[in-house]
Amino acid sequence: MGDIAAILTRWELDAGRVRERRYRAPTPRERERWHALWLLAQGWSANKVAELLERDPHTVGAWLAAFDRGGPAALAFEQTGGPPPALDPAAQAGLKVAIQAAPSDVGIDLANWNRKVVRQFIEARCGIRLGRSACTRSLHRLGFAYKRPKKRLLKADEAKRAAFVEQYAALLAEARGAGAKIFFADEAHFRADADLRGKWVLKGRPALVGSTCPRWGEKASYYSAVCLETGEVEHMELTGNSNAATSVAFLRPVRANHPGPLIVIWDNGAAHGGEAARTYLATPDLDLLLVRLPAYSPDCNADEAIWGWAREEVTANTCLGTKAKVQEKMGAFFAGLGARTGEVQSRCRTKLQALAEALPTPLAAPEHETSHVDFIGALV
Repeated sequence: MGDIAAILTRWELDAGRVRERRYRAPTPRERERWHALWLLAQGWSANKVAELLERDPHTVGAWLAAFDRGGPAALAFEQTGGPPPALDPAAQAGLKVAIQAAPSDVGIDLANWNRKVVRQFIEARCGIRLGRSACTRSLHRLGFAYKRPKKRLLKADEAKRAAFVEQYAALLAEARGAGAKIFFADEAHFRADADLRGKWVLKGRPALVGSTCPRWGEKASYYSAVCLETGEVEHMELTGNSNAATSVAFLRPVRANHPGPLIVIWDNGAAHGGEAARTYLATPDLDLLLVRLPAYSPDCNADEAIWGWAREEVTANTCLGTKAKVQEKMGAFFAGLGARTGEVQSRCRTKLQALAEALPTPLAAPEHETSHVDFIGALV
């Protein structure tokens, strides 16, 4: 292979210029080759360079030999191998437009795009029948990735949601001034059967989850509430269906556990209002304000993250079998949240907080939407 210093001199290079070319190389492969050359110029052996770069020593030697023969051009990397695109540019453009709409919009009476539907579309439009790998490669070339979608709630009123951001910003400012805590609250059910989620399995093996097919009634239901400012979480097991009386039963210990003014934000469910709630809110010196989220806005409720978190750690791909076992596992989950306040704050933050913080200045909330600093009042 010759002396590395002599080789570099012959090609009018030195270690400094090799280092510069390493950082300016257009591809990772070329950067790796220039890095190897620079290390060799520093006195490293081919074996030591190969160990660092996790390459075979013969490969490092081949790079140096090629550089010795052809200079810098010999270290350039050109993509080779792999089949050419199965579709011409016009067909690729048509496929890209089509997949961004529903299959029904292009005359295919099916609900969702998948590999078979893509193949059907290409065959009908281009007369080409692609295999599984070719379909996947075509989609990747067009910039598509396979993702699990989230619902976009079409009934949500964007004007009301925007107004609520301003109201929430005003609530934050008022709560800080009054020393109040803000809790987001909600209810959820956890059934004893497995909550199917993605899981890692060896290639070629099916993703299976055992199930004893427990009765639908084998479930545990809960209220919970989370305070983003402190990371505190309150919860209460619910027996039967939620209603105004059970909501009040949950609010009472929350009120008792947190002295000072209190704000509870939750959705427009029927269980969050009614005569029982109005009677409770009339309690003298209660210092409790209930605020309703805009309709169809679960993405603004920080407590939703508690439920997703519980499903991830407790019921994901696990058939607990009985209500008692669900209660045992959920009880342990809630008990552990007291030592995870930082994670609670991180997980439960929603775009509502980001939007409110982005407002130029906290806006004063209208008097009919919030109470005075003593928080004697409610929205029910």
